[in-house]
Amino acid sequence: MTVRSSSPASRHAGRADAAPRVGLFGLLGQGNLGNDGSMEAVLRYLRTEHPNVTLDSLCTEPELLTARYGIPAAQLRWYDAPRQPPSGMTDVARRYLGIVLGLGIDAIRTAAWVRRHDAVIVPGMGVLETTVPMRPWKTPYWMFVLCASGRLLGTQVALVSVGANATQHRLTRSLVKSAVRLAHYRSYRDEVSKEAMQRMGIDTSKDIIYPDVAFALPMPSGSVQVAGSVGIGVMDYSGDNDDIAQASQLRANYLEQIKHFGQWLLDDGRAVRLFTSDTADEPVVQEIAADLRAHRPDLGPSWVTAEPAQTLDELLHQIAPVDTVVATRYHNVLYALLLLKPTLALGYAAKHEALMANTGLPGFCLPCRSLDAGEMIDRFTDLESRSAQLRPVIMAANNAKVRLIDQQLAEMSAALFLSAAPGGAAHTRSAAETGAR
Repeated sequence: MTVRSSSPASRHAGRADAAPRVGLFGLLGQGNLGNDGSMEAVLRYLRTEHPNVTLDSLCTEPELLTARYGIPAAQLRWYDAPRQPPSGMTDVARRYLGIVLGLGIDAIRTAAWVRRHDAVIVPGMGVLETTVPMRPWKTPYWMFVLCASGRLLGTQVALVSVGANATQHRLTRSLVKSAVRLAHYRSYRDEVSKEAMQRMGIDTSKDIIYPDVAFALPMPSGSVQVAGSVGIGVMDYSGDNDDIAQASQLRANYLEQIKHFGQWLLDDGRAVRLFTSDTADEPVVQEIAADLRAHRPDLGPSWVTAEPAQTLDELLHQIAPVDTVVATRYHNVLYALLLLKPTLALGYAAKHEALMANTGLPGFCLPCRSLDAGEMIDRFTDLESRSAQLRPVIMAANNAKVRLIDQQLAEMSAALFLSAAPGGAAHTRSAAETGAR
């Protein structure tokens, strides 16, 4: 990876305050609590170790980000196409005109924003992934514009513990590769991501693998454990970019198997809590909850709970009381492990298998594409029978991840600010220090 000779120190040396101007970039504040969790970890680090930096963000929900985290924020995209399909030719023309105009306007707006900064950080997230349906003119294009603007304008762009996968879509592939090559600093959250970039022709010999920075988050305390309860982390799953023809079939099977598994839990006397780390999944959460309640109308309301989580803190407090977790979204799984929950991952990408293997639970990951309730029950039963021996394994893995994240953030500091954090290392809390892992 090539590092430019220009530096934040030289660029703001003439300013009276000499405070680095740092921007946070990404799909932040839009209801994906996985993305927000990675950002929160980096934001906590910057405020603790670099309290003099001037922070702001270019994101998808600026008003929410400013209200929640107290930093100025601007809108990432000028035009956001409606979710519903176009109703006629006029609607189609209007939509595509908006998309085309948006590409140019977003490039200008992003470059102007980047120019005002000494460094821009992309804090974690799967910004180089197409493991869920992704159009090339969305995240791949925004990442390219960001990194190209940084290269042209002398702003250092850091991709910090990001997720990636290899894609065969020609335009998406070209945009992702160009973005990665133009970044000043990059690290990946697992070997899967680094290998994907290698397969796409990127020289990753100087790139580092570090855990997802969300593992550095502090955990809630004071939750009362509900014996035998199970948390089910749900996703509105329908495959990836290559599964468009099978999307409805994959979605129907996923929902059917989750419902069957939930019904089995209730019949076995287990309280069920449904949750998700993305507000886009809420309709599916409510559909499954309604099915489970209809299956056992004789049970009280506490047997099936499904409360929307607007913030990461709310989500963590929802997961904390359950004994065991079965989850789909990557950060649903990550947050469960962070809370020391024996977890069965329902994976839709290789990143799930990597996360489980790196946490010492390599056998507890089932593919969403061919989900089967009977297999889920068998694997869950095995997981639960070994929960006592697995919790210390998860804690040890979490502690090791925190130490690596300390190293990652100190390395990022050195790359962006030309000096490491005080004492040469960051000071995120370990699992032992928080007492909540």
